[in-house]
Amino acid sequence: MVPVSTDDRAAGTPGDLALVAARFGVALRAAGVPADPGRCERFARAVTVARPATLHDLYLCALATVVASQGHIETLKRVFWDMFGGPEDLAPAGGDPLSGLPGGHPRTSQAADLLRDAAEAARAHAGQAGPERLARPGHGQLDPERPADGDQPQSSVCWAAPDDEDAQAAQHTLASAAERLASTDFAELTPAELLLLSGLMRKLTLAVPQRRSRRPRRTPRGRQADLRATLRQARRTGGHPLRLARQAPLLEPRRLVVLCDISGSMEPYARAMLQLLYCAAGGADAEVFTFATRLTRLTGTLVHTRPEVALHQAGQAAPDWLGGTRIGESLAEFNDSYGRRGMARGAVVVIISDGWDTGDPAILRREMERLSRVAHRIVWVNPRTQSPEYQPLAGGMAAAWPYCDAVVSAHSLNALDDLTAALAHPGRRP
Repeated sequence: MVPVSTDDRAAGTPGDLALVAARFGVALRAAGVPADPGRCERFARAVTVARPATLHDLYLCALATVVASQGHIETLKRVFWDMFGGPEDLAPAGGDPLSGLPGGHPRTSQAADLLRDAAEAARAHAGQAGPERLARPGHGQLDPERPADGDQPQSSVCWAAPDDEDAQAAQHTLASAAERLASTDFAELTPAELLLLSGLMRKLTLAVPQRRSRRPRRTPRGRQADLRATLRQARRTGGHPLRLARQAPLLEPRRLVVLCDISGSMEPYARAMLQLLYCAAGGADAEVFTFATRLTRLTGTLVHTRPEVALHQAGQAAPDWLGGTRIGESLAEFNDSYGRRGMARGAVVVIISDGWDTGDPAILRREMERLSRVAHRIVWVNPRTQSPEYQPLAGGMAAAWPYCDAVVSAHSLNALDDLTAALAHPGRRP
């Protein structure tokens, strides 16, 4: 553990916030808390935005950003007190204990309430049945309304967490904000607002129809006899098949293949769709490709990565992010390299694009026809179709329209219901 000395805090020497966050992460990891660099970065950003004026506010920043499990809260408190000072070291001589942190400026009471609400929401998300006191009076902690020994008034810093009513109000506030954003177009959301919708996206399920597998499964009530299993069992009874083993076709979900347009006009919707694939149930098993002027496979990038990190890595892995659009050429590359080799055979293919193609529409028409012959179902996501007056007049959209089984807008969180229904539909176009 690399603690911050009391002399440095008392001296008030301006410190490097990135260095402080990194040393804080090292101390947490040494104590058993999985504080990776991403969580340390979120802690530094929270300090910059919230501008904590007290140790309690700084503790709330850490609680809301670096803790992911209920069992890590006590360890966080111990490490935090060792580094920044605990109840016995609230106001060291020489100045504010937070004067050495950049961004440690006075804040408004509204910002303090938002910071407390965020910390309570993080604790509730960690699996806590009910908010628990961070420090109870009479257990070596400070209580703002109870004088200390010697009739000396204690510090105004409150080390007790809000009660159940405050936690419920905080959760209600966050839920109300997310519900208001659910009807907002993805193009009008900021990155922070889009991440706020990740909790609601986790409630969605990208279910696809099932198909019969060539590999059967053993079942006591199957219609077909499993001769191999029957003969294996007969070896135990002297070669006499006393019991007839049965089998039935195995049903498994169809493969989900997503082709996402990352050109300039589709950038906000591409980020929302990639976040949906990361958060929603069933999205982690999808094969994800992005295209603008070329095709890029992002399946490995989006696996086991937080949404904000996955989106950042997706932008780095795709060399043509925010470039032009050549849908026909990109689709031809997918058919030649992946689709015809088996990835698209019997799969549900989702194409996310507004249909603005700078290439030849005849190429797109030909490749859509090739794809429709092997895919089970093609769903086109076009945010422009949210307008009731929309018509497929763009060259690319007009060429692809006859080969689409469903066209949905999916321009907002509420509109994603149409997408999930189109994916789960068992049939295909006649």
